[in-house]
Amino acid sequence: MAKLYFNYSTMNAGKSTVLLQASHNYRERGMDTYLMTAAVDGRAGTGRIASRIGISEQADVFRPQDDVCAMIAARLDKGPIACVFIDEAQFLSEEQVWQLARAVDDLNVPVLAYGLRVDFQGKLFPGSAALLALADEMREVRTICKCGRKATMVIRQDENGQAITEGAQVQIGGNETYVSLCRKHWREAVGS
Repeated sequence: MAKLYFNYSTMNAGKSTVLLQASHNYRERGMDTYLMTAAVDGRAGTGRIASRIGISEQADVFRPQDDVCAMIAARLDKGPIACVFIDEAQFLSEEQVWQLARAVDDLNVPVLAYGLRVDFQGKLFPGSAALLALADEMREVRTICKCGRKATMVIRQDENGQAITEGAQVQIGGNETYVSLCRKHWREAVGS
C-alpha cells in the first residue's frame, strides 16, 4: 500500500543527500523513480536536486500553479515508477499536498517529500503544515546546533552574521544565509 511520507528538518541536515541516496537505491535495483523539486530554488540550477556533499540529479520542477498529481500521472503514462521523491517540499501549496495525497491514494504510488518544517521566524511553511497534517508517516532528519544539541530552528543572518527577524518567508540561500540552531540558541539569536 502506497503512503505519503514527510521527511523534515532544518537547513543543512542532509535532506537532499538522503533523498538522492534513497532514489539511487531504487534505481540500483532496476526500479525507476520520479524526482521533483521546487522551481523557486535554483541554487544548483533549474530542475536540479543537489547535496552539499557534491551529488546531484536532474528533476522535474513544480511551480505554485502546477497540479503535481497530474505531473505524476503523466510520468506514470511513460512507464512504471517505484516511488516519487520531492525535494524542497516546504514550497508546495496546501492544494498541492492534497494532490500528492490523491496521487498516493488513487495512483497507488509512494511519495516521499523532503523539506523544512519551519522558517527563520519559527513559523510553519504552508507546504510543511499541510504535510504534517496529511502525511501517513513523518521522519525527522536530524542535525545539530553549535552546542551539540539537536537543531530544530533556523536563523536567517545578514552579511555580518547577525540574525534577521523580519522579511519575506522565502529567501533562497545556503550556509551564507541560514544557520541551524537548537531552540535555546535560536531564542538568544533572535532576542526572544
